[in-house]
Amino acid sequence: MGLMESIRNTRWLSALFGLLIAAAPSSGEDAGIFDEYRAMFGDDNPAIFVIDEGEEYWLEPQGPKNTSLEDCDLGLGPGVVEGAYARLPRYFADVDKVMDVEARLIFCMGELQGRPSAEIEGYPYSMRGDLGTEIEALVAWLADQSSGMPIAPGQEHVKEREFFTLGEQLFYYRAGPHDFSCATCHGQQDKRIRLQSLPDLTSHEGAAASYSAWPAYRISEGIVRTMGWRMRDCFRQQRFPLLGVGSDVTVALQTYLAVTAAGAPMMAPGLKR
Repeated sequence: MGLMESIRNTRWLSALFGLLIAAAPSSGEDAGIFDEYRAMFGDDNPAIFVIDEGEEYWLEPQGPKNTSLEDCDLGLGPGVVEGAYARLPRYFADVDKVMDVEARLIFCMGELQGRPSAEIEGYPYSMRGDLGTEIEALVAWLADQSSGMPIAPGQEHVKEREFFTLGEQLFYYRAGPHDFSCATCHGQQDKRIRLQSLPDLTSHEGAAASYSAWPAYRISEGIVRTMGWRMRDCFRQQRFPLLGVGSDVTVALQTYLAVTAAGAPMMAPGLKR
């Protein structure tokens, strides 16, 4: 069986389980079905296929300069990937900005490979039923290189601390037609919407459990989703304007979550409903 056929079969089974979970009784924590499903996979998260794809993208020469991303500096030096994801978001002096992994990847694609940012920013996240995008694969691989390492976003630089403050303010900012904020769904313990548990992201325990597992393989969609996508989809559900990939709002919210979760080990890519 070829790699692509394996991916399609795995995603078909994952989507089937997603439908079964969605149709399950709502008593208990997802009626235990999701936990059983996760246990059945064990260490064989379907994201492993996407992780391998991400490494191939990292090493593949692309763009007008026909160059790989092997010299991309994610904060620990050119080409150093082990532990880099766990240290993001962080300040980068070469652009005088705080960046998350997606913003930094797009920067490296432009600087090293000569690729126009619009080429990546126009389609950073896959649609339901797609096989995934380059950004999703790269983020999955980079997150895997930080597996087991403590979450430790930068907070030494003044701009990093400013982004944490901005992220906290955005988390509680209420607006839109429903007067929602991030805290509306994620500011209390033991809450859920339909079958979905809603972690309390204002606590270290809740933020650590959630942040450490992104990017994650979405069982119901058969796709690896990134934290950047999660932020964008939350804004969509709040009926806010669409978030741009690597935008200051996205980076600030991730900074707030990463600092709140600091010290917890990275477990990404995780498994999500």
